[in-house]
Amino acid sequence: MTASIVLVPARMSASRLPGKPLADIGGTPMIVHVLRRAEAAGLGPVVVATDSQEILSAVEAAGGRAVMTRADHPTGSDRIQEAADLVDPDRRYQRIVNVQGDLPTIEPLIVRAAADLLDDPAVDIGTLTAVITRQEEITNPNVVKVVGTPLSDRRLRALYFTRATAPTGEGPLYHHIGLYAYRRAALERFVSLPPAPLEKRERLEQLRALENGMRIDVAVVEAVPLGVDTPADLERARALIAKS
Repeated sequence: MTASIVLVPARMSASRLPGKPLADIGGTPMIVHVLRRAEAAGLGPVVVATDSQEILSAVEAAGGRAVMTRADHPTGSDRIQEAADLVDPDRRYQRIVNVQGDLPTIEPLIVRAAADLLDDPAVDIGTLTAVITRQEEITNPNVVKVVGTPLSDRRLRALYFTRATAPTGEGPLYHHIGLYAYRRAALERFVSLPPAPLEKRERLEQLRALENGMRIDVAVVEAVPLGVDTPADLERARALIAKS
């Protein structure tokens, strides 16, 4: 498999849980838990991309690597692009995996699943989904749905992403998981493009890629990893890690 670089964006300014990358989970900052799990995926070097000296210091104190990026990026993809250029100016890595910094319990195999989608040279971007099993998620606009054509029982080619309940009719609905693996050229093209009409309407950045003819494949995994956005989420993460 082509070597990848894994980038973990982390910022202090979370509205519902300020300072969450440094939240203590079992004596270790949350961002360090994410770093360790991303490293365990074995894809390549893992680097935290941040605009906070506090986060950078915490990562380096744990023996990890971090890079400072600008604070004024319009999207997370722009931050990832800057980090890739800073960390790998010689362009040795042609696959860039973006693991969000608020997933302290993510399974390393899930991270690999997104990167493995790029083994098909026709795929520009890989991402993840899980079948929706909770009734309340079906109509929740904060749960982004993937509409895709099945390529196998564990893989879709994305046709659309939406906050609405879609598609209609019989069959599973898919909860999108915002972990991405980019072909480097695809990421560079993506950030060079202006926001697209449906992207702005749905407030979903990934639609820019689809609206501009890029192919996104989606690996179907068993469950949505816990994203820490609230104090209650943080307590769940602490309980899960304490059991592991």
